[in-house]
Amino acid sequence: MVAVIHQSKHLRIALNYNEHKVKNGLAVCLEAGFYPVGPEHLNFHQKLRRLEMLAELNQRTKHNCLHVSLNFDPSEKLSDDRLREIASVYLEKIGFGGQPYLLYKHEDAGHPHVHLVTTNIQSDGKAIRMNYLGRDKSKTASVAIEKMFGLVAADKKQNRQVFQVKPVDAARVIYGKSETKQAINNVLVKVLGQYKYASLAELNAVLRQYNLAADRGDEKSRVFQHGGLVYRVLDVDGNKVGVPIKASLFFDKPTLKSLERKFEANKVAKDEPKAKLRLKNAIDLYFLKGDKSLNGLIGALKNNGIDMVLRRNEQGVLYGMTYVDHYSKIVFNGSALGKAYSAMRLGNAAKTWWLMRKKNKTG
Repeated sequence: MVAVIHQSKHLRIALNYNEHKVKNGLAVCLEAGFYPVGPEHLNFHQKLRRLEMLAELNQRTKHNCLHVSLNFDPSEKLSDDRLREIASVYLEKIGFGGQPYLLYKHEDAGHPHVHLVTTNIQSDGKAIRMNYLGRDKSKTASVAIEKMFGLVAADKKQNRQVFQVKPVDAARVIYGKSETKQAINNVLVKVLGQYKYASLAELNAVLRQYNLAADRGDEKSRVFQHGGLVYRVLDVDGNKVGVPIKASLFFDKPTLKSLERKFEANKVAKDEPKAKLRLKNAIDLYFLKGDKSLNGLIGALKNNGIDMVLRRNEQGVLYGMTYVDHYSKIVFNGSALGKAYSAMRLGNAAKTWWLMRKKNKTG
């Protein structure tokens, strides 16, 4: 069993994520632990209100929502009752015994898994400490539960499958194939809170991986002149399709003004030497090997959980590149890593190598 832990300040968003799955027939609510009645007798607002009432007792705590997924081996066929037992024991062992929680069984993946939504604020207003929860308590709890219930033990391969370096777990938005606003919101909830970006261009480098873009519009447009922002769905070629949706219409209101505050806060967080060193090492390692084409570099970085976004002008000339590291969740422009990692230097290096190789073959 592998537990994946997410902490946030958004009880409504965590609950809405699961309830939306239920609405679409991709999940079922198995349990409403420490609620006065069962989940079949509760609507969305009643489920949320029980958790919010506790959260309101402590306004100082930064994160008051715990959202955990418990992932099991594909070979395991676990009954609903067994899943309820496992969830209850897990919460008890990580220090959340007695806290109200909602348990959802998801049926949209190749392996059995459940999601737990609860709050760390107790009835006396005190917060359950969640620092290093995964390291200090969750891993030990998972091992104990594997033995207790005879589950397949999580080996390194399983952990890699669940924790593999990849973009955040949000379905790619494809216009016309999903409920557009909800699909966009699912991506924004994951990306905006997890990644460190210091400009709209850097944010869009991440969103582009999900066929999305935050758009200010043309400089002469009303949206741009009034400091507005809309979110657009992109097709596979990066063209805008469908109707733009105003930022203010989403639950967390990711407006330009709100994002600009994040930009400033992220500038400090982005100054992470280890994250920069990881990127530089990945690029340097590639250029020590045989192939030195830009496409080869893009593929090599992707294998390391890094997306490389190229920016070209209307004539197709490369003028910029952005690195999205899904491991550190930090976005860097090439120039921020140093001149050797800028679009001009890497583009020229790849071009020079290609020309030399061509000359050697014909010479």
